[in-house]
Amino acid sequence: MRALVILAHPDADSFCSAAAQRAISALEAAGHEVDVVDLYAIGYQPAMTEAERRGYEGLTPVVDPVVASHVELVKRSEIIVFVYPTWWSGLPAILKGWMDRTLVPGVAFILDPATNRVRPGLTQVRHLVGISTYGSPWAYVRIVNDNGRRTIARTLRLATRFRARITWLPHYSTDTSSATERAAFLDRITTTLGALR
Repeated sequence: MRALVILAHPDADSFCSAAAQRAISALEAAGHEVDVVDLYAIGYQPAMTEAERRGYEGLTPVVDPVVASHVELVKRSEIIVFVYPTWWSGLPAILKGWMDRTLVPGVAFILDPATNRVRPGLTQVRHLVGISTYGSPWAYVRIVNDNGRRTIARTLRLATRFRARITWLPHYSTDTSSATERAAFLDRITTTLGALR
């Protein structure tokens, strides 16, 4: 299968970045073709422009060639993996902006011109995977809601017509985790992503 890994962390030496590298290696070892978008490394601009917003209303929201290239990656992907740190109980701004600019009408969903109803646009996606690091423990994350997870596992899954399987790999209490715990988490990524079919 074709896989797309989206990494949203500013530090190339972070544990989150190590998790992304492990995901890429596991997918490749399992025989999947892997495309990678490292949002910070490419200097991605997350804010939607006025032209994009106007185009959104006219169903031509993709005006930036970088966004257009990401749209093509999404359209051919059967596995989409998001690797990011959970900040303020949600997605980093750069990742949310990527979703705003990339998962637009004609990509993630299709608006029926006659009824103006939304139809799923990512029906080729078979797996949505979230790999996230959390500074807080599980109990705290549960109390405040895991909004990044909800965005991917619920809202984005709607765009797949609920066909995509959800795989969630959380690493809680990252700020205080031991080297042993971190190594075990990376091994879990290898095992889990290596088994995707």
